[in-house]
Amino acid sequence: MSRNELHADGGGMDREDAPWEPGIGAMRMTRERVEEDLPVVVGITGASGAVYAIRLLQELVRLNQRVHLLISGAAWEVLRLEMGWPVKAGDWPLFREKAGIVSDRVSVHDLGNFSAPVASGSYLTRAMVIVPCSMGTLAAVATGASDNLLERAADTHLKEGRPLILVPRETPLHLIHLENMVRAARAGARIVPAMPGFYHRPETLMDLVDFVVGKILDQLRLPHGLFRRWGSTGEEVGEVDRT
Repeated sequence: MSRNELHADGGGMDREDAPWEPGIGAMRMTRERVEEDLPVVVGITGASGAVYAIRLLQELVRLNQRVHLLISGAAWEVLRLEMGWPVKAGDWPLFREKAGIVSDRVSVHDLGNFSAPVASGSYLTRAMVIVPCSMGTLAAVATGASDNLLERAADTHLKEGRPLILVPRETPLHLIHLENMVRAARAGARIVPAMPGFYHRPETLMDLVDFVVGKILDQLRLPHGLFRRWGSTGEEVGEVDRT
């Protein structure tokens, strides 16, 4: 008996029960469960502002989020200069120790490893964040270059229509920088400049860092308490809730 005959005579399985066509409700529940545990790809490049990346990683670990981490050669140098860490390129154990990342849900990859999962569009992810994003990496993303795993992963997110969040940290900006941001945005990237707000009355350097990291988490649709949202208690801006 054909499939059409099964439905035509009222016998056999109903359409809603057919194993080859799950009900809409079941499909939605399955999709939501999958999305809850999709990993975030984090790329760290050689722009100034490595602290933004470290704080983002710490928050993602706190949220028990799976992470794939990519660090460029220049970024390792910035970590030494700005964070004061005696790390050498590829020294992942020391990086984890200094960053306070003990989760086994953080996977690390060398930029020359094009066989890593994040190099393929068939590997599902929640999103990718490049923080801080150097102008060189921005140019590669804007032009579709894929000379290393970080650039390839970014290009994959654009072609698959998945969120790609770029956090540029450069000033001043010349026309080519601005045009590359426009080009990347038109391709689907979200541009989240490392420009902290001040309406929450920051008192420390980390308050400013947390504001930017909170904005990144907003783009990832992940919960946080890194800054007081405007209007959350009328016009009064109080102490930041870090719980």
